Amino acid sequence: MSDRPLDLELVRAFVHVADLSSFTRAAEALGGTQAGVSLKLRKLEARLGRTLLERTPRLVRLTADGALFLERARRLLASDREARLWDAAPVRRLRLGISDHTTGDTLPALLRRLSAVSPGIVFDVRMGFSRVLCDAFDAGELDAAVVRREGSRRDGEVLRQDRYGWFAAGDWQARGESLPLALLAPPCGVRATAIGGLGSAGIAWHEAFTGGSVSSVSAAVAAGLAVAPLAAHLAPPGSVDVGPALKLPALPVATVMLVARAGDAPAKTALRELAAFLRA
Repeated sequence: MSDRPLDLELVRAFVHVADLSSFTRAAEALGGTQAGVSLKLRKLEARLGRTLLERTPRLVRLTADGALFLERARRLLASDREARLWDAAPVRRLRLGISDHTTGDTLPALLRRLSAVSPGIVFDVRMGFSRVLCDAFDAGELDAAVVRREGSRRDGEVLRQDRYGWFAAGDWQARGESLPLALLAPPCGVRATAIGGLGSAGIAWHEAFTGGSVSSVSAAVAAGLAVAPLAAHLAPPGSVDVGPALKLPALPVATVMLVARAGDAPAKTALRELAAFLRA
């Protein structure tokens, strides 16, 4: 291996691919192309004399050497950020709205990621219902929002499609004729859709638990208190979709989108990273 200093742009590309498990997502976050990211990885591997990633048409994963290098790479990038920001004031504040239904318990990882790539930005995060966040964005109270598409709104960037189901603890058993539900309080759109579907199907239900966040509703499901309409990726470990067995109405797939105003370069970098994380 050469004694030449490592090119931190190559290191940064490697960390993005490792974290997002995708050359495509890494390119989106970095504002480049998939071919450009791939070239950077080849240059880094040649510089280190090690293979860092296993590449197949469907999978990107770390080799043993890649796993060892990843933590060192993170420390290199952190040191570079600290050096550049030494005695510097924050660049700006980014007002960001996030629907709880879009992130759930992945929010800490998302915030860690945003902080790592945009250390000069102070993130002012508001959690809330999609409809409320869209209204706040339209009123100029937010710079960007990650929401479930509501009604006919089409001005956002589509990030992914979330499948929903009726989730219950693995050992939960139906008792009685009324379905116990764990729901978010109004004006939650998922709540309205679920209740409307049950009403149309003539299925009796009662509210067994009301939560203030998706994580609290998931906790009620894990505790065996009730059935909850949840995005599959937010359902608690060990829970199962009891919808088919109980002949409950199918819940529609939700479109997750990002609505944002054009901002300065640091804000655009942060939002590219946000979009790439949520797509992955």
